[in-house]
Amino acid sequence: MAIRAAAPPRKKAPSATRPWVIVFLLFWFFTLNFADKAAVGLASKQIRESMDLTASQYGLLSSGFFWLFAVGAVVLTAVLRKISYPWAAGLLMISWIVTMVPLTIPTSFGVLLGSRILLGFFEGPAHALCQSIVADHFPPEKRATAGAVVNAGSSVGPMIAAPALTWVILTWTWHAAFAVLVGVGLLWLIVWFSCTPRSPLRAQAAADGPSADAVVHEDPNGNIRVPFLKLLTLRSFWGIAILSFAGYLISSLKVAWLPAYLNEGAGYSESTVGTLVTLPYIAAVVVLLSAGMLSSRMLKRGFSSRAARGYVTGGYLLVGGIAMILFTQVGPGLLQLCLVMLAFAVNSVAFSVAFAGASDFLPARQRVAFFGCIIAVYSVAGVVAPWGLGFIVDHATTPADGYAQGFLIVGIMVAVLGVIGGMMLDPAQSRRRLEEISREHASHDLGEEVR
Repeated sequence: MAIRAAAPPRKKAPSATRPWVIVFLLFWFFTLNFADKAAVGLASKQIRESMDLTASQYGLLSSGFFWLFAVGAVVLTAVLRKISYPWAAGLLMISWIVTMVPLTIPTSFGVLLGSRILLGFFEGPAHALCQSIVADHFPPEKRATAGAVVNAGSSVGPMIAAPALTWVILTWTWHAAFAVLVGVGLLWLIVWFSCTPRSPLRAQAAADGPSADAVVHEDPNGNIRVPFLKLLTLRSFWGIAILSFAGYLISSLKVAWLPAYLNEGAGYSESTVGTLVTLPYIAAVVVLLSAGMLSSRMLKRGFSSRAARGYVTGGYLLVGGIAMILFTQVGPGLLQLCLVMLAFAVNSVAFSVAFAGASDFLPARQRVAFFGCIIAVYSVAGVVAPWGLGFIVDHATTPADGYAQGFLIVGIMVAVLGVIGGMMLDPAQSRRRLEEISREHASHDLGEEVR
């Protein structure tokens, strides 16, 4: 992806509609990626039966997606910084399609696991890339809303895919579901390259000036020049990492185990699960957009960025963690469904509002790498949580007891981490600290020149 915010903007006013076209296409991008994750969860029973897998083995399969996720987030992020954003997103989608092709026909457990590992590697930098593109196209007061729209794809994807793919899976096989996703991915590629500007593969150098659509606002943090490792010592870095870790505990379990829990733990039929599993995703769209608008409105009304970014994100995660704790203590019914819906609806707030907080103090040229490191931290949740829950289910008296024990532990973790991370994220304080470090380095460099 191109990082050009340090260069002065062109005087020619860019199209006011193009940034939102890009947002819509990135929303679609996220929709497809998360639909793929939902397909694995929706087909969990068929996959486990066809391959004779235990709950622990299926958990291992689900966690395999995250084994190289952090590596991809760091390594591919560095590569994508040198590639123009139309090609960067397009190449990621192509890689996604290629990893899905082997799943469209009967295959072995090893091939399925390998496909999931490769998909995780290529999807690692996707979120950081999308958030950086959003930050390049919108001013600070609009980034949370635009980022929330993009991240809403993580909820809309499974929301649309759950009933549709459940029908495909029950009518044909789980392989047919991935064939559908491959076809939709190819359609996205056609639309993406048709609607984004024609750009060379290599990103335009900052010295050459930005392209007409890439940077529409001067980087407000362009005066900050610090070694990258200094960014990783900020309290806000670890605040965002903790919030994102808590959010991804929810995300990974929602896509890997929620359908199985509703079927085996709560006793709903597979066809009913295909409908019920959409409820948390429907709620997540409302929660995510409301959190983005709340954060943006708070900034406009003079609230501190700590409150608008940190407290808002932490508060949503606290509510989600409490809801998860409570749904393990009540029996199946309307109340439990409402608590499940709430518990699994708050996760994406950590990846939109909190990430918008990072853009409040980060120089644009270091944004993608910073986000890549955050993703490397929170991807650990995706490795541990699916396998851990499967292990607990295998060793419990009944599957229902195992699900209750596992989700109780996760709910407590989400609530505690939400509070800690929300208190640590303070964009304004981080910006002041970075400006101070920048001045120190400038003075040191000036002193060296005098000598």
